[in-house]
Amino acid sequence: MRGVIFDGKQTQVVDDLEIREPGPGEVLVAISAAGLCHSDLSVVDGTIPFPVPVVLGHEGAGVVEAVGVGVTHVRPGDHVSLSTLANCGTCAECDRGRPTMCRKAIGMPQRPFTRAGQPLYQFASNSAFAERTLVKAVQAVRIPDDIPMASAALIGCGVLTGVGAVLNRARVDRGDSVVVIGTGGIGLNVIQGARIAGALTVVAVDSNPAKEEVARRFGATHFLSSTEGVREVLPTGADHAFECVGRVELVRQAVDLLDRHGQAVLLGVPAATAEASFLVSSMYLDKSILGCRYGSARPQRDIALYAEMYREGRLLLDELVTETYPVEDFEKAAADAGGGRVARAVLTF
Repeated sequence: MRGVIFDGKQTQVVDDLEIREPGPGEVLVAISAAGLCHSDLSVVDGTIPFPVPVVLGHEGAGVVEAVGVGVTHVRPGDHVSLSTLANCGTCAECDRGRPTMCRKAIGMPQRPFTRAGQPLYQFASNSAFAERTLVKAVQAVRIPDDIPMASAALIGCGVLTGVGAVLNRARVDRGDSVVVIGTGGIGLNVIQGARIAGALTVVAVDSNPAKEEVARRFGATHFLSSTEGVREVLPTGADHAFECVGRVELVRQAVDLLDRHGQAVLLGVPAATAEASFLVSSMYLDKSILGCRYGSARPQRDIALYAEMYREGRLLLDELVTETYPVEDFEKAAADAGGGRVARAVLTF
């Protein structure tokens, strides 16, 4: 079968991948569409360290092909959106409703794929850049059949991370002010999350002025090409500032833009060794810096919720799919996504 692999030096589209049958508690999914997220590119450029060779992709949707023993919530033929959380469901964190903190869901990559007899790692417990992938049952969330697969794929990462950061982590309230630094796939979902939460002022910041139209469509009330003009819109600062790029100087700017009791939420992913700085004295007015993993999501609940919000017209998905590419055009999709020419490139099989 076809898939996109990275061997530590280069990416290539191959057609001789193999995958094992599902074991107990596992689901085999035929991938229909998969979004190309910046995290995939970060594995390739070394920003995110990951063992190789690896099958890339982590934002996908498809059709259940087979299920292992004990799987009852989905069956062959069901449409599903996939999460990256291979959480155990039984530890203290899972029991508290915090599956993103499950230690069995972090740093334990599996190797369900083989190529010419050699095992390949699975990226983010998902590997959606393959015609078929194998996930834990908890990662497969049934969605209505009428949601386009290219749109449904984006729920599993971009929407969960961006909208979830607003609703679950920051808990933006009605009337709050929000600054969003970076309007790529994650930033746009932060913007629409702020709109859904009822934020009064949503300031989008991006150095590319061509992104203003889509940012406003998703809910931005203001658009700026740098953070320098934020204080003109919000003289006392913002209640919430989201850094969605992954640059330490922008982390500092997010912190500096906060009003009293404000909070900066870090969503961008800089290099693993990157360090950011801030003025300690600036934090004593009850300000906070919040990390956020995967939108503090509970995927079985949240994916189903966002799917229904999409069907009601409250959540935008189709507008996120800037361009679709057959998997064979991965390099073009990666170039377009990395160069900022598309908000979200989606690979199709």
